[in-house]
Amino acid sequence: MSATVAAPSPGASQHRTVNRLKRARGQLTALIDAIESGTDCRAAVTQLAAVRGALDKAGFELISSAMRDCLAPAVNTGTTPPAAMAADVGTGATGPAAAPPTLEELQALFLRLT
Repeated sequence: MSATVAAPSPGASQHRTVNRLKRARGQLTALIDAIESGTDCRAAVTQLAAVRGALDKAGFELISSAMRDCLAPAVNTGTTPPAAMAADVGTGATGPAAAPPTLEELQALFLRLT
């Protein structure tokens, strides 16, 4: 018997990313307050590392979501995902304002985080 794991919904991924960013915002506010109050540099650097970690994780979550949501349908079916269709000005067709990122763009974004 094999078990299948459902992919997280785009809404769940966005929710996780927003939560990570809110956590980073709280950590950054605490860091600013600590520095303004003259905290020990060791404590400040520790808090700074926590902020950086939260931001890094949010970035990785964004890229992971883009890979899952934009590239996986095309790889699995050999077709262009519906979100990839840009508006066709000549025919009046509508679609998302921007095409999803290509594999090369995702790789470049990922490397910016490292």
